[in-house]
Amino acid sequence: MAEFTMELNDEQKEVRDWLHGFAADVIRPAAAEWDEREETPWPVIQEAAKVGIYSLDFYAQQYFDATGLGIPMAMEELFWGDAGIALSIVGTGLAAVGVLANGTEEQIGTWIPQMYGDANDVKVAAFCSSEPDAGSDVASMRTRAVYDEARDEWVINGTKTWATNGGIANVHVVVAVVDPELGSKGHASFIIPPNTPGLSQGQKFKKHGIRASHTAEVVLEDVRVPGSCLLGGKERLDERLARARERAKAGGERVKNAAMATFEASRPAVGAMAVGTARAAYEVALDYAKTREQFGRPIIDNQGVAFQLADMRTSIDAARLLVWRASWMAVNGKPFTAAEGSMSKLFASETAKKVTAQAVQILGGNGYTREYPVERMHRDAAIYTIFEGTSEIQRLVIARTLSGMPIR
Repeated sequence: MAEFTMELNDEQKEVRDWLHGFAADVIRPAAAEWDEREETPWPVIQEAAKVGIYSLDFYAQQYFDATGLGIPMAMEELFWGDAGIALSIVGTGLAAVGVLANGTEEQIGTWIPQMYGDANDVKVAAFCSSEPDAGSDVASMRTRAVYDEARDEWVINGTKTWATNGGIANVHVVVAVVDPELGSKGHASFIIPPNTPGLSQGQKFKKHGIRASHTAEVVLEDVRVPGSCLLGGKERLDERLARARERAKAGGERVKNAAMATFEASRPAVGAMAVGTARAAYEVALDYAKTREQFGRPIIDNQGVAFQLADMRTSIDAARLLVWRASWMAVNGKPFTAAEGSMSKLFASETAKKVTAQAVQILGGNGYTREYPVERMHRDAAIYTIFEGTSEIQRLVIARTLSGMPIR
């Protein structure tokens, strides 16, 4: 087990500096254009693939970093560049985590490479959990998967929404209900291979922020997938459902469902994304405050501005430490006895919203225009308190964990 440290080692620093250079030289110059176009920045993703950032190997190296700091460090630097483009680069990772959390070794080896493709033929993947009537309330999920034993196939019907890369993905990972009587405990995850009949893209959303990231509905109409596409396999599913039924009869102890397993593994990473956006806005505001003069002196000489910057930096550093702690705990098998993963996501996402708003205020009228990046950063930051569990849900998870109540 790696000891918790607040210092990156030499190898991690080298990776951080490499990512920072890519974010500064490739992502940032393209950010405004792709935000305006509201399209997937395929050329930037391809550049990331060419240098090895958008690849299974890079993601695995960071994911299996014994200190737990590989993923949050990478997310912070990429999202410092631009949140929309960075999400297009890392969005496939959520589907990959879904397979890593629930799949067999064979499934991991078969499907994750197909999620990324290669530098000459870039692919993306989508994780599909939310539905029009089931966002935070995963127990209300209606997408249904029924097993056709005669053909060893699963038949899936339903509509997913808010899916990053939904419809344009090479591989979709879909969470569906297999036993409605068990609520969220009766869910399972399925791989939908490329070009599977019955899967189509529904509405593509025009968003307030992260506009370079493709977000859409995914419609599944009599989608048939082989039995081997059930993540974890049917034997493991049957055992898990049997345990859930027994526990339900006995008064019920919590059983982890497929979607929650993915979100629990990814929440600190989302916190790191928020830290990157907050840091970017803070740095713009700090530079502006040191060079912008009013009444014959830089505005940072005014206590009202200086104190805001002090609070911004303090909150960013505190958020990073919470994210690093949760990431270290997760990779070293430490239980989140106080919902530390949700704590990190909650505090970092709220920090991003507040810091980007303060940055706009410090820049004044300039901050409200698209000539300065803080306007875009402020719009982008709004997503962090919403996706992968709203701030309200994070607080509920934390409170229930502290009180010992079940998290449904």
